[in-house]
Amino acid sequence: MAEEMIEEIIHENTLFAEPIMHLGHFTITNSLLTSALALIIIITLAWLVRRNLKEVPTGIQNVLEMIVDAFLGIFDSVTGSRKKSLQFAPLVLAFFFFILVNNWMGLLPGVGSIGQLVREHGELVFVPYLRGATADLNTTLALATLGVVLSHIFGVLAVGWWQYLNKFINLKAFLEIPGKIRKDPMIILINPIKAFVGLIEIVGELAKVASLAFRLFGNVFAGEVLLASISAILAFAVPVPFLFLEILVGLIQALIFAMLVLTYLTISTTAEEH
Repeated sequence: MAEEMIEEIIHENTLFAEPIMHLGHFTITNSLLTSALALIIIITLAWLVRRNLKEVPTGIQNVLEMIVDAFLGIFDSVTGSRKKSLQFAPLVLAFFFFILVNNWMGLLPGVGSIGQLVREHGELVFVPYLRGATADLNTTLALATLGVVLSHIFGVLAVGWWQYLNKFINLKAFLEIPGKIRKDPMIILINPIKAFVGLIEIVGELAKVASLAFRLFGNVFAGEVLLASISAILAFAVPVPFLFLEILVGLIQALIFAMLVLTYLTISTTAEEH
């Protein structure tokens, strides 16, 4: 009697997004597909809300206006100005809702559990069609880079390119030395230090990107691994409290990311002397 050989299927949470298809030379990963679905959901909901707007709010519009007003109140505590809050709100809320939808999509049934079998290095590997986009470091790095770069763009527009440049490469400190060295000889020591502090600011900007990206990625990825581990041990009832915990964590992480971007925007658009 021939022995039946059953090949083991490898299925594990990976730090990287897995490719699921190719369009020419462009690779589509499962996290990229999830991001696209999240965008479709957000755009559809925004269109439905915009389509039914009324001058006298009722029902869901009334609730949404209360939520937006609550967000503006929180933003005011950071910006110190309703004008700035209104200016930054569309961008910051876009980050918030995109991250929130992606965080919660990673918890939906089928996300991470429906996929295809692919043979890699002689082993049969299960590759899900969808995975939480914010559990992919590429996505969080892209979001963090976009947030920090936009804060610099707003900063240049608000205070001018020359003044903003001198926050990092303090050419003004060196240009002041010839005119003030007679009255204040110590300027030859103080101003180079000011220029060096500006270079440290550049390192700080890189740290912002790393901090934003790894904080979001670490929390979301760890949550998905926790749920997968608990479900593997006992699939009924036990994972439910952890699921509600991850829903709360997804909301908190989206809010933290959005508020940090708002903080960077506020700092960048404030003149250095203020």
